[in-house]
Amino acid sequence: MTQPRQLSLGAFLMATGHHVAAWRHPDVPADTLDFALYKRLAQVAEAAKFDTLFVADSVAAPTTAYASHMARSTGFEPLTLLSALAAVTERIGLISTVTTSYNEPYHVARKFASLDYISGGRAGWNLVTSDAAAEALNFNREAHLGHSERYARAREFHQVVSGLWDSWEDDAFLRDKASGQYYDPAKLHVLNHQGEHFRVQGPLNVARSPQGRPVVVQAGSSETGRALAAETADVVFTAQSSLARAQDFYRDLKGRLEQFGRHPDELKIMPGVFAVVGSSEAEARDKFEQFQEQVEPRVGVALLGRMLGNFDLSQCPLDGPLPELPLTQDGQQSRQKLLTELAGEESLSLAQLGRRIAGGRGHYSLIGTPARIADELQAWFEGQGADGFNVLVPHLPGGLEDFAGLVVPELQRRGLFRTEYEGTTLREHLGLTRPANRFA
Repeated sequence: MTQPRQLSLGAFLMATGHHVAAWRHPDVPADTLDFALYKRLAQVAEAAKFDTLFVADSVAAPTTAYASHMARSTGFEPLTLLSALAAVTERIGLISTVTTSYNEPYHVARKFASLDYISGGRAGWNLVTSDAAAEALNFNREAHLGHSERYARAREFHQVVSGLWDSWEDDAFLRDKASGQYYDPAKLHVLNHQGEHFRVQGPLNVARSPQGRPVVVQAGSSETGRALAAETADVVFTAQSSLARAQDFYRDLKGRLEQFGRHPDELKIMPGVFAVVGSSEAEARDKFEQFQEQVEPRVGVALLGRMLGNFDLSQCPLDGPLPELPLTQDGQQSRQKLLTELAGEESLSLAQLGRRIAGGRGHYSLIGTPARIADELQAWFEGQGADGFNVLVPHLPGGLEDFAGLVVPELQRRGLFRTEYEGTTLREHLGLTRPANRFA
């Protein structure tokens, strides 16, 4: 009997929560460097059988106008954090953002292969190109590379990392004490990559990892980002504001896979969903409004400027429309397009748009009962708009505990989500096959 298709869930952990004013709420710990809190969150998500945790990252502290009003200036280095969380969890996947703009492929390959071993096959790399302008200043540059060049570098970066992950065949290490032979030289493959952006000899000094290769995630939804994802990604995180747009994105990206010899099931698409859960619609709305009331207008606009592509909107009138902006070369072009369309379609002023994105930052927002939220997730999943969801909650730990304790059981009752883990690796959770070594 064929197993019914089930959706995947990721718990997207961000500082005190995704709402920009979450840290001001009396029930929210305001310290973003509290490992005990992250341990609690990881164990809550694992008890609910989430596929994975996801930790985003930036390699710069925001210091622009009103950054001092946001809990976004400090945070753990994500691979260090996930290594620690691997020791206090057993099954849940561990995905981290690491930029290709300000790292070297050998470092990234080695760190994620190590995390895959430490966690027993639960590591995932969210491959991004940096979009925070301040990051360039921390790495000997005055500005980012242009959008197209960043993606060209990212594509070659992935080629090198994935090649290094295949440095050793699965059974290369004999560790034969009697003969004295530690590994079979015939099963070692030296990369010798010579490209436009990188020259890397290899091999990697970590054996082939438990998953074969850690799961590769991407979040770019621009034309360039989609092309890279279709060729290289196992999972795509995306922001889509409606089911219709999600379906268009889903069809487009899945339709690109054939040209790379890939099957549609080899790529999982997981839109972000911002969820506020209540026992009634009124309670959920009241919870959300408690955070909205704490949003100072200029803080919302500062967040908006960052999300649009590092634009300073501090001198623009709050009651005026979003000004016409050039296509960002530093930031996320897909997010700029999404937010610009949102402002136009709903005739939002600058302050209204800033307040609108204060929670979900452009992701689809659901505020309601467990049944209503489950209805929407089911519609997206069964309507070919998603293979699963990256769950954003307004505040931590309460928002994640609400979703895990109220929405997940509703999805389980409908047969849409697992009640127990069936595998031990992230690839098994996501229904992805273990890749063969390309050199074997």
